[in-house]
Amino acid sequence: MASSIAAILTVRPTGHAVAKRAFDIVVVLLSLPLALPIMLLCAVITQIDSPGPVIFGQMRTGQHGKRFRLYKFRTMVRDAEEKKASLAHLNVLPFPDFKIPDDPRITTVGRFLRATSLDELPQLWNVLCGEMSLVGPRPTSFAASTYDLWHTRRLEVPPGVTGLWQVEARNGSNFDERLRLDLAYIDAASLWVDVKILVATVGAVFRRSGQ
Repeated sequence: MASSIAAILTVRPTGHAVAKRAFDIVVVLLSLPLALPIMLLCAVITQIDSPGPVIFGQMRTGQHGKRFRLYKFRTMVRDAEEKKASLAHLNVLPFPDFKIPDDPRITTVGRFLRATSLDELPQLWNVLCGEMSLVGPRPTSFAASTYDLWHTRRLEVPPGVTGLWQVEARNGSNFDERLRLDLAYIDAASLWVDVKILVATVGAVFRRSGQ
């Protein structure tokens, strides 16, 4: 893993934050002609597959610990949150993470959207609003008050739609392991790093969906 991380990371240039914000806006706007028809299709099949809202909004922790509403296509049944407590004994990750293998709350279309990461497309709106970046640490559903002190460094930068841990470990890592990848990204972030992570994310998605 160390060698692949080293191949991605470079030195952060001056004025990175301003350039990164401009990069995000330009890339999102250029992607909309392709993204919007795909999002419309995702919305239609989500609604056909199961009753409930097409878009799922959840409060997440962003830069400097500020809470914001992150948007995704709904991939679970409408009452998924109410069922969470009854399934807590099946959680395979240490607190505060929560993951159930073959989660029964996920819909048929939801499994496809997750495997292809198409459920994340509504977050382009979060990027345009300045709440997220295309690349950065994934925002957590749990508040910053639950973080250990060393965890809080990930809050120095905007959260991302994708990040280094998606390239290196995808979903197969716990919070501390993802944190170390987040910090490696923060220490050496640049626009070129972001480009390489975006390209690598596409590859990771195709490899996963093809499994």
